[in-house]
Amino acid sequence: MATITFKGSNVQTVGNLPAVGNKAKDFTLVGTDLSDKSLSGYKGKNVILNIFPSVNTGVCATSVRKFNEEAASLENTVVLCISKDLPFAQSEFCAAQGIKNVEMLSDFRTNFGEEYGVQMVDGPLKGLLSRSVVVINADGDIVYEEQVPEITQEPNYSAALKAL
Repeated sequence: MATITFKGSNVQTVGNLPAVGNKAKDFTLVGTDLSDKSLSGYKGKNVILNIFPSVNTGVCATSVRKFNEEAASLENTVVLCISKDLPFAQSEFCAAQGIKNVEMLSDFRTNFGEEYGVQMVDGPLKGLLSRSVVVINADGDIVYEEQVPEITQEPNYSAALKAL
């Protein structure tokens, strides 16, 4: 279990992020078109997992916009923005914000949060995903991970991008 905070109060996750140097575990999430999307479908590409509680909050929305800006200039790289939000809400957010360089994926009917150790088990956001970033290189190796210690803070974008 990882201990993080939400507005200063301790919150636990179901586990810990996969460690740098390990192979990334495959997972399946739901795309905005309701299709299944698996990590294995991005084989041979660098993958940034931008994980967060809900796109309908300020910091989460900012992380999607920031990675959307940065992803436009990255070669052979895809950014997957992952939350428990329904695909309809994710799609609506992207349309309203002009987001086109990242893929929104939902964990609403899968167990990604448990497999990657990011589902919160207590606190007011219990059941949602904690703010985290995992960077996977084209060989499928985890080259960077960040469990953001305070949910209301943004991740370290530059460190995640430098890992590639």
